[in-house]
Amino acid sequence: MSGHSKWATTKRHKAAVDAKRGKIFSVISKELMLTARDGGGDAEFNPRLRTLILKAKQANMPAENVERAIKKGTGELEGTIIEELLYEGYAPGGVGLIIEVTTDNKNRSASEVRSTLGKGGGNLAGAGALSYNFKRKGQFLIAKDKTDEDTLTELALENDADDVVAEKEHFEVLSEVSEFDKFTQALNAAEIEADSAELVYLPENLVAVSDENIARQVLRLIDNLDELEDVKAVHSNYDIDEALLEAYAAQE
Repeated sequence: MSGHSKWATTKRHKAAVDAKRGKIFSVISKELMLTARDGGGDAEFNPRLRTLILKAKQANMPAENVERAIKKGTGELEGTIIEELLYEGYAPGGVGLIIEVTTDNKNRSASEVRSTLGKGGGNLAGAGALSYNFKRKGQFLIAKDKTDEDTLTELALENDADDVVAEKEHFEVLSEVSEFDKFTQALNAAEIEADSAELVYLPENLVAVSDENIARQVLRLIDNLDELEDVKAVHSNYDIDEALLEAYAAQE
């Protein structure tokens, strides 16, 4: 199984963890602010904003929170300045990590990421040390009860998305970053709701982790990084047996 498909296996676990920690509203609010700042607050003319508003609805985020975040982004309401940062680091076993951060305090974020990596047996790497091994892509996860493979494949071909991969419980569709909004709109027009629609970093090469203890350390470190308030997402190039991934997720 490919690395990005294994990543998809743990996507539901991550979503559940985020929701349990009450972090998801904070993450979406920052994304809304950044997207409204860069593309305007009118969802009709800002496809990325439409996608985020749908994401907020799926997370049961109150409408007033969504509106407030958008207005902070456009400057209609006073708000803090949010920046997007990218950190690169290593987990135990030589596993590479790309850590996306949205923050109003760069020094705090850098300190927390560095400390969490160190405590988890990893370390922060220099800019560019790992990013060459990851490719930025659009990724859509769609439950199999929402559509069928033929319909989804046809939609992907018509809207310049990449291959459709059928997993046990869902379909995965990848796209170029430039086509992300286009395929998002196509799904909306077809009334197909994606469980997840994200821009992700997918590894070009994987690092095999066969030792069970090392694998658990890697997964625990990723969870601890995800727990940080400023961390939006953590992407990795681990290759861990799916049974171990599922067993770890079930314990959390």
